[in-house]
Amino acid sequence: MVIRPCVLPDRSKILHILQATKAFNNTELGVALEVFDDALKGDDYTCVCAVDGSETLTGYICFGPIPMTDASYDLYWIAVDPTCEKRGIGGELLRYAEAAVARHGGMHIYIETSSTEPYGKARYFYMKHGYAVASIFEDFYRIGDNKITFTKRISTGSRDTVGREKEGI
Repeated sequence: MVIRPCVLPDRSKILHILQATKAFNNTELGVALEVFDDALKGDDYTCVCAVDGSETLTGYICFGPIPMTDASYDLYWIAVDPTCEKRGIGGELLRYAEAAVARHGGMHIYIETSSTEPYGKARYFYMKHGYAVASIFEDFYRIGDNKITFTKRISTGSRDTVGREKEGI
């Protein structure tokens, strides 16, 4: 497996993976693509893909600094092709993001997710990788759909104040 920057032709493959997970509704899919497009334009988001030996995209992760904070980052999206689950791809992508955040002096990563059943595997994944529940907002997305925020302390290093340039992978 190789982790590399996402490029425009990955967009349709990422959409396919997100749809195949059966976790995201159409509005969420639209937001995922919007964030992907913003990352390619050079916004503060970083999107990287996991590809196998034949250059087949097997997963991706998107993360970036939280505006108006000194050392906090959001993990916006992470998804692995359901046909490739249980191969460590998600864990490798997450470790990549954590290392990139640490290199830039980031101290915390935050992840927001839903309390509904389709997100159960994601919640388990985050806890398995050392993320703890920081907050629960009841009925946030809709009645019966709470927002759960996970967090993990990454580093105690100082913040990179020279800019948040994209990772040169």
